[in-house]
Amino acid sequence: MGRWRDRFTGTRYPDSGVAPLPAAEVRAALLAVNGLGVPFRVRNALPAEKADLVAEWRVPELKTTLKTRMRLLTDTHEVRALDERWEASTPDSLGKRYGRGPAPHLARRWSYEQGPDGRRHKVETFRFDSRDMRNPLRQAALDAGWTWRGVLSRL
Repeated sequence: MGRWRDRFTGTRYPDSGVAPLPAAEVRAALLAVNGLGVPFRVRNALPAEKADLVAEWRVPELKTTLKTRMRLLTDTHEVRALDERWEASTPDSLGKRYGRGPAPHLARRWSYEQGPDGRRHKVETFRFDSRDMRNPLRQAALDAGWTWRGVLSRL
């Protein structure tokens, strides 16, 4: 049952032989994911968020906010991560929608443009993939020798 749960929650383990780094270096590695060209930000968590770090991505085109709350557990060398998603109401829905847990979200928009050959070509005008935030965070933890443990309910 443990392996099934790990797969369901997105838990990943570091390669064998990788020595775990101290918590301060793991925190620094996760904060270093911030940078030019990333559409999200990683910051220290507020006390009300009940976490150590938070990665947040606001997508105005979709009226969506993604948040990954991370808690660093030094005794077991693991980063516990909880994904949350808020979607604002649309004309065909009632109120805001909220979800938690690992659920990859992918959205694309296309348009047609005339190409150099004179034919119409389908061109991607918008792309959003929630894994673009989660994967670099998870990889930073794994490279530091820590387990990335996805959780479903609370940290």
